[in-house]
Amino acid sequence: MVKDALDVESCDCNVIHEDVVAAVRKDMPDDEVLLDLADLFKVFGDSTRVKIICALLRAEMCVCDIAALLGMSKSAISHQLRTLRQTRLVKYRREGKVVYYSLEDEHVGTIFDQGLVHVGE
Repeated sequence: MVKDALDVESCDCNVIHEDVVAAVRKDMPDDEVLLDLADLFKVFGDSTRVKIICALLRAEMCVCDIAALLGMSKSAISHQLRTLRQTRLVKYRREGKVVYYSLEDEHVGTIFDQGLVHVGE
């Protein structure tokens, strides 16, 4: 039984399907773009950053609010927000002494929502 599962997962043929390889190669993004995409997905690899994104999907918030929500220090939240800003997932605006954070655009919410759908399957 285990042998059958392994047989399905591996390919014993030595035939390269040149037409498929050529078509896929033609449509592959540049390596630099794929590296940027990999970096983007790395950001989602931290549960604190995912929680921050989830919170900002619901409302614009300041560091103090996010820290209170997640039970963390303002310093720890600021560090994660810096990473999220560098990858253009969140943006900020200043209102007097308060800095409010929100998602950069609707794409961030789409990525998050699609991830939730996938893990829920």
